[in-house]
Amino acid sequence: LKIDVDTLHGTRVGVPALIKQLEQHQAQATFFLTLGPDRSGRASGPDSLKRYYDLSTRLYGRLLPAPDIGTRCADILRQTHESGFEAGIHAWDRTLWEEEILEAGGDFAESAMEKARERFATLLGTAPEAHAAAGWRMNRHALRLTQRKGFSYASDCRGNHPFLPVIDGELIDCPQIPTTLPTLDEILALEPGLTPDQAVDRIFQLSTAIPGDHVFTLRAELEGIRYTSAFERLVSQWKNSGHVPVALRDIRASLKVEDLPRHSVEFAPLPGRAGNRMVQGEAFP
Repeated sequence: LKIDVDTLHGTRVGVPALIKQLEQHQAQATFFLTLGPDRSGRASGPDSLKRYYDLSTRLYGRLLPAPDIGTRCADILRQTHESGFEAGIHAWDRTLWEEEILEAGGDFAESAMEKARERFATLLGTAPEAHAAAGWRMNRHALRLTQRKGFSYASDCRGNHPFLPVIDGELIDCPQIPTTLPTLDEILALEPGLTPDQAVDRIFQLSTAIPGDHVFTLRAELEGIRYTSAFERLVSQWKNSGHVPVALRDIRASLKVEDLPRHSVEFAPLPGRAGNRMVQGEAFP
């Protein structure tokens, strides 16, 4: 379970709710944290999650000042770590990253990632070991940084199984553990007539029909606030069928980096989501 935490409201309300729910089910997950300003009001595009947000969140960075999530929610972020859940970096400024990173240079990627790393270390007292790019959006510079800054692994893309990424012929020595399943909001966007319960049933069916480990990305703002009962239904289905919800670090611990296949990464739109995202491509010779 990969939990993206995008907003102030999601951190304040969704994260504690998910922690409580996961603890009740004796389930693990990795929380990927946004640590700087919440500019969600600037988010745009037909697949924008703004329609799921509360009014204040929809105005942050546009008509209301952008609150600093790391400062305002320091206690909650520490609680996540102290409760035994894995935490990693999602972004410094999640909206700005999604808007800029595909065409940005190395200076932008370096600054954004370093500010997030410094805030993470200050708040949690340890260096982050995992990175999960906002919106599955990356570029060559950002991929290089996952290696240079010493992350144990990253979950920056969509794909089928863990691999070492190759971009423009360059091998990046930081394993990618991709999201393998569609998200709840993607399914609802593709089939507007579905209820949230029907959408999670579809996710459960896919996760059991395709062999191997899976990574499901959920959001503190959706499954932690608006669709809590649907998410509880999904976790219960997994547990009742003998599947174990784990943190991504548990998948990483099972990998031997030297044995991982090498795959090119590509940039393409995803069903139910506009704009290019990083995806696992063909095996690299």
